[in-house]
Amino acid sequence: MSFSLSYSIEGYILTLINIYQYVLIAYVLLSWLPSARESFIGEMLGKLCEPYLGVFRRFIPPIAGMIDISPIVALIALRFVGQGIIAVIGFIIP
Repeated sequence: MSFSLSYSIEGYILTLINIYQYVLIAYVLLSWLPSARESFIGEMLGKLCEPYLGVFRRFIPPIAGMIDISPIVALIALRFVGQGIIAVIGFIIP
C-alpha cells in the first residue's frame, strides 16, 4: 500500500511543479508583449509568480540593466526543490 501511495504523492508533486513551471514561463513570455501584463491573465499570473520571482530578483541584478536572468534561476531552483521533496518523501514513505 505504501509503495503505491509514495508514487501517487510523487506524481502529484511533479505535476504541480510542472504546472507552476509552465505558469512561470508564460509570465516571462508576457513580458515581451506590450501591455500584456496589465490584462486580466497577466495580473493573475503576476499574483502567482511575483512572490516567487521576487525572492530571486532581490539577489540577482539584471545584466546590462535590461536582461533579467532571475526566472531562469527560479526555474532551476524549483526543479531542484521538487526533486528534493520527492527524495524526502521517498525516505519517509518507503
